[in-house]
Amino acid sequence: MEVVVARQPKAKKQINLFYCSECEELALKVAASSDAIHLQSINWRSFDDGFPNLFINNAHDIRGQHVAFLASFSSPSVIFEQISVIFALPKLFIASFTLVLPFFPTGSFERVEEEGDVATAFTLARILSMIPKSRGGPTSVVIYDIHALQERFYFGDDVLPCFETGIPLLLQRLRQLPDADNITIAFPDDGAWKRFHKLLLNFPMVVCAKVREGDKRIVRIKEGNPEGRHVVIVDDLVQSGGTLRECQKVLAAHGAAKVSAYVTHAVFPKQSYERFTHTNSAGSADKFAYFWITDSCPQTVKAINQQPPFEVLSLAGSIADALQI
Repeated sequence: MEVVVARQPKAKKQINLFYCSECEELALKVAASSDAIHLQSINWRSFDDGFPNLFINNAHDIRGQHVAFLASFSSPSVIFEQISVIFALPKLFIASFTLVLPFFPTGSFERVEEEGDVATAFTLARILSMIPKSRGGPTSVVIYDIHALQERFYFGDDVLPCFETGIPLLLQRLRQLPDADNITIAFPDDGAWKRFHKLLLNFPMVVCAKVREGDKRIVRIKEGNPEGRHVVIVDDLVQSGGTLRECQKVLAAHGAAKVSAYVTHAVFPKQSYERFTHTNSAGSADKFAYFWITDSCPQTVKAINQQPPFEVLSLAGSIADALQI
């Protein structure tokens, strides 16, 4: 008689999660989404001259345990203090170390178009590639929707880049819409199409492109038909939002019933998100029905404060899952 032995579910790794000050709210959500994640703290202080005076609490207690750090490189001024902690944690005799950097901020500066250009995406990747090994081996680096997939080759062999995406959060939200069966996905350019179209094959698609007319670059529809559809523009990040605005206008002019947008990283320098709030829209034809963002840029999320049309799709559950890889 054959005896069938039931396979026991794999035990979850218990993770000690440290975080930077900006990411406190996101860290709390990550911990709330999994009983295997335990928050730890760092004293983020400065000396009188402005340089960091840092202290990792419970440093002795995390020996032999799995450790992660949730980072936000929102500006050059906060990177050094976080790099200091990131380089210190693996040396505390921990079992493994994972860096979660939801937004890789220099990702869009990956090209050298003329001699003298500095590809700072490569610079930051090289810095992160120098993170010391823990007792468990190389550091895992979790990044969401990096601007160009080829940037994985910017990282050295001493770290393990793990590239995740926020698209599943968008798909879940789209299924909840009353017009879920009338969605068309639009891409603002060929780059966005190459980056995301394989994750969105179940939807009709529109691809836009910028064409030069005289001294101006005009957004045109390259392929697809938005007429009568709720069109959702998908891209990895937004800065000033000018391209998204132009895409919205051309889609509406071609008969789109509604236009919404999704970006994983809402950078929005100089409060440029204000041009999208309903109170600042010129008219109903210029409004986005929804503008979905994630909490990869915590300062932006705090500033927007859920003003319509913005909705935040939190990466917390996805980060908790990534920490179990």
